[in-house]
Amino acid sequence: MIKNWLKIAIINYKKNWLSTIINILGLSVGLCVFLLIFIHWQDEKSYEQWIPNKENIYMVEFQVDKDAYNPVVNYPFLINAKIKFPEIENYSVINNWMDYKQKLLADGRSTFTNPIFVTEDFFKVLQFEKLVGSYENIFVDDNSIAISEDIAKQLFGDSYLQSIGKTITTDSDGKKFVVQAIYKLPNKDQKTVFRPGYLIRQPFINDNKEQWTNYSYIGFFKLKPGTDIHQLEAKLSKMQSDHEKISAKKYGWSIDYDTKAWLTNIKDIKLDAKSSGIDKGDKKSLQILLSLSVLLLILSCINLINLKIAQSSQRAKEVGVRKVIGSSKMALIIQFLLEIFLLCLVAYILAFAIVEMILPSYNKFLGKEITLDNASVFIYTGFLLVIFSVISGSIPAIYLSNFKPINTLKGNFARSKQGVWLRNSILTLQLIISSFFIICSLIINTQVNYMMKKDLGFQGDQVFQINFNKTNYIDKNFNVRKFELQKSKIKQFPGVIDITSSAQTMGNGVSSTSGARYVKDSTKSTGAGVGAIDFNYFDFYKIKFVAGRDLNPKLTSDTAKSIVVNEALVKALGWNPKQALGKELSSGMDDKHKRMEIVGVVKDFYYAGVQDKVQPVIFFNYSRNWAKNQMTNLQIKLSGDHINENVETIKKYWETEVEPGYPFNGNFVNKQFAKTYERFQKQQTLFTTLNIVVLVIALLGLFALSSLLIEQKLKDVAIKKTLGADERTIVWDLTKRFLLICVIAVFISIPFGYYAMNEWLKDFAYRIDMPIWPYVLSLFLLLILTFLVVSFKAYRATKINLVKYLKYE
Repeated sequence: MIKNWLKIAIINYKKNWLSTIINILGLSVGLCVFLLIFIHWQDEKSYEQWIPNKENIYMVEFQVDKDAYNPVVNYPFLINAKIKFPEIENYSVINNWMDYKQKLLADGRSTFTNPIFVTEDFFKVLQFEKLVGSYENIFVDDNSIAISEDIAKQLFGDSYLQSIGKTITTDSDGKKFVVQAIYKLPNKDQKTVFRPGYLIRQPFINDNKEQWTNYSYIGFFKLKPGTDIHQLEAKLSKMQSDHEKISAKKYGWSIDYDTKAWLTNIKDIKLDAKSSGIDKGDKKSLQILLSLSVLLLILSCINLINLKIAQSSQRAKEVGVRKVIGSSKMALIIQFLLEIFLLCLVAYILAFAIVEMILPSYNKFLGKEITLDNASVFIYTGFLLVIFSVISGSIPAIYLSNFKPINTLKGNFARSKQGVWLRNSILTLQLIISSFFIICSLIINTQVNYMMKKDLGFQGDQVFQINFNKTNYIDKNFNVRKFELQKSKIKQFPGVIDITSSAQTMGNGVSSTSGARYVKDSTKSTGAGVGAIDFNYFDFYKIKFVAGRDLNPKLTSDTAKSIVVNEALVKALGWNPKQALGKELSSGMDDKHKRMEIVGVVKDFYYAGVQDKVQPVIFFNYSRNWAKNQMTNLQIKLSGDHINENVETIKKYWETEVEPGYPFNGNFVNKQFAKTYERFQKQQTLFTTLNIVVLVIALLGLFALSSLLIEQKLKDVAIKKTLGADERTIVWDLTKRFLLICVIAVFISIPFGYYAMNEWLKDFAYRIDMPIWPYVLSLFLLLILTFLVVSFKAYRATKINLVKYLKYE
């Protein structure tokens, strides 16, 4: 019986070869897109699964405003939480600054690697496998170090397991550490954001045991099993808020929002951290793409259903005969499901072949190393294949099996109103999905283009930034004269027009913040970025002043207390730019009694990407306080002539004279800032690609469907031509029903598209107003494409041989 069914299936595949190819291609492309996004989703969800007792380890974050979350907390919060709440078994600071690297020296060898700064009980929270040494009391002082197996091999060679007690020196400041333990990192297949080359005690941690307003630490708790997370969050929130009120009273600040503490399980921090977390993934975009890939699968399914229903007239007599000779309805359903399953199986195999071919390019696009060796992917997609086959095959199978033998054998099977209604409904759904994709793609492109064309508030053309490797915020021995010496030397290089520097740089956002309070009114206060700058900074970037003046190196007051602020800070304090001039502020970045006078207000410009709201920032000259040790970069403006040659000259000098043995860390500011767009440009590319795939699949399906339906009407066309109808009238008669369905579909898709895009745009502080034209263009575009596809087949139908279709009439 099954052998007979297979023969019938193959005959029908050959007979309808065009629709068979379209079905297989549509299904395979739909499955391929789904697989690519699904394995990306699985890869992001697989992070930190290697950690022992992971279900009890939580990252703590602060919600500091209605929509603002902070990944860093203060150290006394962690200490007191463990003391006050018995459900907290342990804690650790795990400051994982992924962009920071250090050169280590030992036994005449060196290596360049990244650290994680931790506190005493790190290994009781994050349990790396120990190879040799001891984890007990390892980080109670500033002279102990734990190193990874790979770094141990690089520094001590084959005898690395005997390196306990040996000394390692950091190249930047000559600080010496004693090796206390060697640990093993997770293997490459185990996804993690924690891959430190070495671990040392968090610098200056003892100085901050009472500093409740110093938010500088990424904190993790290890909780006792069975802890009620929501209750603990409430207690932690109250403790932090109570201490913030004490600090506010002490410094004369006002608080209008109680900080809330959130706990996120370590295995979920990659996607579900409330704040930016540690190398956080883009969960919302992944969810959107995964949903759209499911829609694409549904579209492929619709194509399959529609084409099979349209082919029903060719199978109706077969069904009638089989029923007459005793075949049951269930046997017919199983037969047709088997035919659909074979199509889906071929498409499934082809989809995996396509994925394997394009996976290297896909990895390069995402900047990841995803492999197709996860067994769960095959299990999930195999299950999906069965479900997909049943769903897409059930409707045409049930529809075909319900044909009545008496009707089909008489030949009036093609006139079923139910069949026409079902076919039209499914075609409408197909066009709704196509319209939805067009609308979304147009709006996403508009928003991304808006961001890329937005005035950034500064001119970074031909500005090349070099970052020091051998200076950093923990290096007490860094001398600002080193920075000024290199600045003066490089200024003499050919092609160099000017040089400046700043603690916070374009494209990297505001990394240091403090409070800012109006001295005469404590209710006027706000959080503000700390912008230590060189004197020529604003002129260098052509940043405009809206009120007041720039800092002047000839005025002693400008070195000691004068500040420039941006429009965002002025607005946050309830002034206009002119009112702000001469006002005095106090801030947590200096002694609370030290007053800073506003002498200028600059137009808002973007430190971070334009998707984020411009934060209030205080700008002051770096020479006045601790900020002089944070001038760890040079920003060099080059002439337009021989840029590449001049950059190479600077690079060669840097690598041989300034930081020999270190990788050169430099880039153009515009390229650096462009990285803030990358996530949205990738979204734009993915959505555009999905939109093209959807349209191609929809139009191929529409072409095949219209071909089958028009072929069923060739006798009607022959009669109309015989009665004198012209080609234009016949083409219009054959296409108008498809155009009407297209109009209905677009109008149904509009509210869905509006809701989806309105939700997507909520992520942007600076967003376009919802445009009308994408909805109108979607209608016209689909109408034009539908007309072109259907009318092409309709026009060919007008060229038929009349005798062939009327000879029996």
